Amino acid sequence: MREREGPAKREGEGWFRRTAFPIRKTAMTAAAPLRLAFMGTPDFAVPSLAALVDAGHDIAAVYTQPPRPAGRGHRERRSAVHDAAAARELPVRTPKTLRDPAEQEAFAALGLDAAVVAAYGLILPQPILDAPRLGCLNVHASLLPRWRGAAPIQRAILAGDSETGITIMAMAAGLDTGPMLLARAVPIGPGTTAGALHDTLARLGAGLIVEALAGLAAGRLEARPQPEAGVTYAAKITPEDGRIDWRDAARVDRQARALTPGPGAWFEVAGERLKVHGLERVPAASGPAGTVLDDRLTVACAAGGAVRPTILQRPGRARMPADTLLRGFPIPPGTRL
Repeated sequence: MREREGPAKREGEGWFRRTAFPIRKTAMTAAAPLRLAFMGTPDFAVPSLAALVDAGHDIAAVYTQPPRPAGRGHRERRSAVHDAAAARELPVRTPKTLRDPAEQEAFAALGLDAAVVAAYGLILPQPILDAPRLGCLNVHASLLPRWRGAAPIQRAILAGDSETGITIMAMAAGLDTGPMLLARAVPIGPGTTAGALHDTLARLGAGLIVEALAGLAAGRLEARPQPEAGVTYAAKITPEDGRIDWRDAARVDRQARALTPGPGAWFEVAGERLKVHGLERVPAASGPAGTVLDDRLTVACAAGGAVRPTILQRPGRARMPADTLLRGFPIPPGTRL
């Protein structure tokens, strides 16, 4: 099942190293197209939608969250999935909730083989989960049961995990608790940002959901319960998650990478909040934690040496190299951040 082999890194994760799930026999062949609903909202979900269409599946409806005010003008903006579906001339539905019995009846009337969910953002009530013949499958951006919840990509980097991946899960009523069909791992390198990992996982998920649907329909896959050990929860990222306190250089580095491209790690100086979108470690430097050590904005940490922001952003302005920002916004040595 996994593309990479080796010993399990966390308790409860060893099942990923196996090569197959139990087989269940069905009459449908792997090549048969399925009638699907796709349910997703952000950029992460777009490759999965495209892959399903390209694989020849019949997309009966695309569900996505309604247009929301965005930008300085607060004009209503459609979701990335909405735009992608419209470009392919697929029918789009944007209910504010799926708890309305009329919405549930409309969903059931689609006569679906399966529904594919990727970062949709709405809770699926039991009548929705029960309606498709093969159930609802979720493209989740972690190796479950680690990092159930809203922000698995960012939390994996913040925690210092050496790998993450995609799990294709048969959805149940709990928060990412359903049984699993497929999983593949990808490494998290020392320079991996959330943005880069997001794109890698989106592409991986697109291929894996096509593979999972084919295997499930053909009887080559059967969902397997998640291990009880190793459960962690990926809470939604808040602005406070980005506050840098300079206690540990490795932690600051992970913050900068986990919150790039957004919402950004940050510190305050001279009454302004500066966001850090890139930095480098400076192991040999030392000094009181949070102290600027030189005119290149090297900042001492209590452990692990120091860090040097390389890309910064002032409020309401574009990102820029740190040396460019410092020419117009000097932060002299000795400043305590």
